[in-house]
Amino acid sequence: MTKLTQKLSLALLIALYLMAGINHFISPQFYYPLIPDYFEHKILINQLSGIAEILLAIGLIFKPTRYYAAIGIVLLLLAFVPAHIWMITKGGCFTPQSFCLPVWLMWVRLLILQPLLIAWAMYVARFSKLQHKKLL
Repeated sequence: MTKLTQKLSLALLIALYLMAGINHFISPQFYYPLIPDYFEHKILINQLSGIAEILLAIGLIFKPTRYYAAIGIVLLLLAFVPAHIWMITKGGCFTPQSFCLPVWLMWVRLLILQPLLIAWAMYVARFSKLQHKKLL
């Protein structure tokens, strides 16, 4: 891949996680129904998720922390898998006051979108590690 592709991929990943993290604080009511009922402290979980996404986005900005931030994003995405499975078991409807999504869309999110996001973060981690080795 070219340097331009790498820079664009990195910039988009930073923007995605920075905006997603901020959105946890702007629209927290959107996230509460997405957190499985078997977890207590939904407000805290939402805030910690938002903080993690913001910190990981910031970590992507700096070369010395970029690789670790990208791996952190992978781990965060893996931590969200139980929530995706829970959404499927709920039939795509979360509470009577919230929204419903088709179950097939939940499967697409779990089996296609999630792996693509993981692959994207791994791509950033890979080229970041290669660039870091060249600096040593």
